[in-house]
Amino acid sequence: MTHRNWLTAGVMCAVIAVIVAAGAFFYSENSSAADGQAMILPVDPTPLVAVTKSGERSFSIEVADTEAEREAGLMFREDMAGDHGMLFVFEETRDVNFWMKNTPMPLDLIFVGQDGRIRAIKPGEPQSEAIISPGEPVRFVLELKAGTAARDGIADGDLLRHPAIGTASSPGMPPADKGDSPSVDPD
Repeated sequence: MTHRNWLTAGVMCAVIAVIVAAGAFFYSENSSAADGQAMILPVDPTPLVAVTKSGERSFSIEVADTEAEREAGLMFREDMAGDHGMLFVFEETRDVNFWMKNTPMPLDLIFVGQDGRIRAIKPGEPQSEAIISPGEPVRFVLELKAGTAARDGIADGDLLRHPAIGTASSPGMPPADKGDSPSVDPD
Protein backbone atom coordinates (compact mmCIF):
# COMPACT_ATOMS: atom_id res chain seq x y z
CA MET A 1 0.00 0.00 0.00
CA THR A 2 2.80 2.42 0.89
CA HIS A 3 4.53 1.61 -2.42
CA ARG A 4 1.37 2.57 -4.36
CA ASN A 5 1.10 5.93 -2.49
CA TRP A 6 4.73 6.77 -3.30
CA LEU A 7 4.21 5.80 -6.93
CA THR A 8 1.05 7.96 -7.17
CA ALA A 9 2.82 10.88 -5.51
CA GLY A 10 5.76 10.54 -7.93
CA VAL A 11 3.47 10.51 -10.97
CA MET A 12 1.57 13.57 -9.66
CA CYS A 13 4.84 15.46 -9.12
CA ALA A 14 5.98 14.62 -12.66
CA VAL A 15 2.67 15.81 -14.13
CA ILE A 16 2.83 19.07 -12.16
CA ALA A 17 6.44 19.61 -13.26
CA VAL A 18 5.47 19.18 -16.93
CA ILE A 19 2.56 21.62 -16.55
CA VAL A 20 4.76 24.22 -14.84
CA ALA A 21 7.51 23.83 -17.48
CA ALA A 22 5.01 24.14 -20.34
CA GLY A 23 3.44 27.23 -18.74
CA ALA A 24 6.85 28.85 -18.27
CA PHE A 25 7.76 28.11 -21.90
CA PHE A 26 4.56 29.57 -23.35
CA TYR A 27 4.63 32.57 -21.00
CA SER A 28 8.19 33.38 -22.05
CA GLU A 29 7.19 33.21 -25.73
CA ASN A 30 4.68 36.08 -25.35
CA SER A 31 6.35 39.45 -25.99
CA SER A 32 5.49 42.19 -23.60
CA ALA A 33 6.85 45.48 -22.39
CA ALA A 34 8.03 43.68 -19.26
CA ASP A 35 10.65 41.79 -21.28
CA GLY A 36 11.73 44.76 -23.41
CA GLN A 37 9.48 43.97 -26.38
CA ALA A 38 6.80 46.20 -27.82
CA MET A 39 3.24 45.24 -26.99
CA ILE A 40 1.11 45.12 -30.14
CA LEU A 41 -2.64 45.12 -29.54
CA PRO A 42 -5.20 44.27 -32.24
CA VAL A 43 -6.33 47.23 -34.32
CA ASP A 44 -9.89 48.14 -33.39
CA PRO A 45 -12.28 47.57 -36.32
CA THR A 46 -13.86 51.02 -35.85
CA PRO A 47 -11.68 54.03 -36.64
CA LEU A 48 -11.39 56.87 -34.14
CA VAL A 49 -12.56 60.16 -35.68
CA ALA A 50 -11.28 63.58 -34.63
CA VAL A 51 -13.82 66.29 -35.47
CA THR A 52 -11.85 69.51 -36.03
CA LYS A 53 -12.68 73.00 -37.32
CA SER A 54 -11.27 71.99 -40.71
CA GLY A 55 -13.08 68.64 -40.94
CA GLU A 56 -12.83 65.06 -39.74
CA ARG A 57 -9.67 62.97 -39.50
CA SER A 58 -9.77 59.15 -39.02
CA PHE A 59 -7.21 57.04 -37.18
CA SER A 60 -6.76 53.31 -36.84
CA ILE A 61 -6.20 52.65 -33.16
CA GLU A 62 -5.26 50.04 -30.63
CA VAL A 63 -7.34 50.25 -27.45
CA ALA A 64 -5.49 49.86 -24.14
CA ASP A 65 -8.27 49.32 -21.60
CA THR A 66 -6.67 47.09 -18.97
CA GLU A 67 -4.12 48.18 -16.40
CA ALA A 68 -1.40 45.98 -17.95
CA GLU A 69 -2.09 47.37 -21.45
CA ARG A 70 -2.10 50.96 -20.19
CA GLU A 71 1.20 50.41 -18.33
CA ALA A 72 2.92 48.99 -21.44
CA GLY A 73 1.38 51.43 -23.93
CA LEU A 74 3.70 52.24 -26.82
CA MET A 75 6.91 51.37 -24.98
CA PHE A 76 9.67 49.98 -27.20
CA ARG A 77 7.88 50.98 -30.43
CA GLU A 78 10.37 52.35 -32.94
CA ASP A 79 7.85 53.77 -35.41
CA MET A 80 4.16 54.08 -36.10
CA ALA A 81 2.08 55.16 -39.10
CA GLY A 82 0.87 58.77 -39.12
CA ASP A 83 -2.76 57.62 -39.14
CA HIS A 84 -2.34 55.14 -36.26
CA GLY A 85 -2.49 55.59 -32.50
CA MET A 86 -3.30 54.06 -29.14
CA LEU A 87 -6.34 55.02 -27.09
CA PHE A 88 -5.98 54.58 -23.32
CA VAL A 89 -9.36 54.00 -21.67
CA PHE A 90 -9.68 54.46 -17.91
CA GLU A 91 -12.56 53.10 -15.83
CA GLU A 92 -13.49 56.58 -14.59
CA THR A 93 -12.49 60.21 -15.00
CA ARG A 94 -9.37 60.82 -12.92
CA ASP A 95 -5.99 62.50 -12.70
CA VAL A 96 -3.51 60.72 -14.97
CA ASN A 97 0.25 60.97 -15.33
CA PHE A 98 2.25 59.62 -18.25
CA TRP A 99 5.96 59.36 -18.96
CA MET A 100 8.00 58.25 -21.96
CA LYS A 101 10.55 55.95 -20.31
CA ASN A 102 11.35 53.10 -22.74
CA THR A 103 9.48 54.85 -25.56
CA PRO A 104 11.94 55.69 -28.36
CA MET A 105 9.60 57.69 -30.62
CA PRO A 106 8.21 61.16 -29.86
CA LEU A 107 4.45 61.33 -29.36
CA ASP A 108 1.51 63.70 -29.08
CA LEU A 109 -0.47 62.89 -25.91
CA ILE A 110 -4.08 64.02 -26.31
CA PHE A 111 -6.02 64.13 -23.04
CA VAL A 112 -9.77 63.68 -23.40
CA GLY A 113 -12.70 64.17 -21.04
CA GLN A 114 -15.69 61.88 -20.48
CA ASP A 115 -17.60 63.84 -23.13
CA GLY A 116 -15.00 63.12 -25.82
CA ARG A 117 -13.71 66.71 -25.87
CA ILE A 118 -9.96 67.30 -25.94
CA ARG A 119 -8.78 68.93 -22.72
CA ALA A 120 -5.05 69.21 -23.49
CA ILE A 121 -2.40 68.19 -26.02
CA LYS A 122 1.11 67.63 -24.66
CA PRO A 123 4.35 66.57 -26.35
CA GLY A 124 6.07 63.38 -25.24
CA GLU A 125 9.88 63.35 -25.44
CA PRO A 126 11.49 59.98 -26.22
CA GLN A 127 12.99 58.08 -23.27
CA SER A 128 12.03 60.85 -20.82
CA GLU A 129 10.95 60.23 -17.23
CA ALA A 130 9.35 63.68 -17.00
CA ILE A 131 5.72 63.51 -15.92
CA ILE A 132 3.16 64.49 -18.59
CA SER A 133 -0.22 65.50 -17.20
CA PRO A 134 -3.15 67.57 -18.48
CA GLY A 135 -3.61 69.38 -15.17
CA GLU A 136 -7.22 68.16 -14.82
CA PRO A 137 -9.00 64.79 -14.57
CA VAL A 138 -9.63 62.99 -17.88
CA ARG A 139 -11.13 59.69 -18.96
CA PHE A 140 -9.13 58.93 -22.12
CA VAL A 141 -5.68 59.58 -23.58
CA LEU A 142 -4.89 59.24 -27.28
CA GLU A 143 -1.24 58.82 -28.26
CA LEU A 144 -0.30 59.71 -31.84
CA LYS A 145 3.00 60.16 -33.65
CA ALA A 146 4.54 63.55 -32.71
CA GLY A 147 3.32 66.39 -34.89
CA THR A 148 0.11 64.64 -35.96
CA ALA A 149 -2.16 66.92 -33.91
CA ALA A 150 -0.65 70.08 -35.41
CA ARG A 151 -0.54 68.64 -38.95
CA ASP A 152 -4.23 67.62 -38.80
CA GLY A 153 -5.49 70.74 -37.00
CA ILE A 154 -6.46 68.83 -33.85
CA ALA A 155 -6.88 71.30 -30.98
CA ASP A 156 -8.22 71.71 -27.45
CA GLY A 157 -12.02 71.49 -27.44
CA ASP A 158 -12.22 69.27 -30.55
CA LEU A 159 -14.35 66.14 -30.32
CA LEU A 160 -13.11 62.55 -30.58
CA ARG A 161 -15.64 59.91 -31.63
CA HIS A 162 -15.23 56.18 -31.08
CA PRO A 163 -17.39 53.48 -29.43
CA ALA A 164 -14.89 53.25 -26.55
CA ILE A 165 -15.45 56.95 -25.87
CA GLY A 166 -19.22 56.80 -26.34
CA THR A 167 -19.74 60.41 -27.38
CA ALA A 168 -22.59 61.88 -29.38
CA SER A 169 -22.59 61.33 -33.11
CA SER A 170 -22.00 64.99 -33.95
CA PRO A 171 -20.69 68.15 -32.31
CA GLY A 172 -23.25 70.06 -30.27
CA MET A 173 -25.37 66.98 -29.63
CA PRO A 174 -25.74 65.71 -26.05
CA PRO A 175 -24.15 62.35 -25.24
CA ALA A 176 -26.28 59.32 -26.08
CA ASP A 177 -28.75 58.24 -23.39
CA LYS A 178 -27.46 55.00 -21.90
CA GLY A 179 -30.41 54.64 -19.56
CA ASP A 180 -28.92 56.95 -16.94
CA SER A 181 -30.67 60.19 -17.97
CA PRO A 182 -33.67 61.36 -15.98
CA SER A 183 -36.92 60.57 -17.72
CA VAL A 184 -39.06 63.48 -18.78
CA ASP A 185 -42.83 63.17 -18.82
CA PRO A 186 -44.11 65.00 -21.93
CA ASP A 187 -47.49 65.74 -20.24
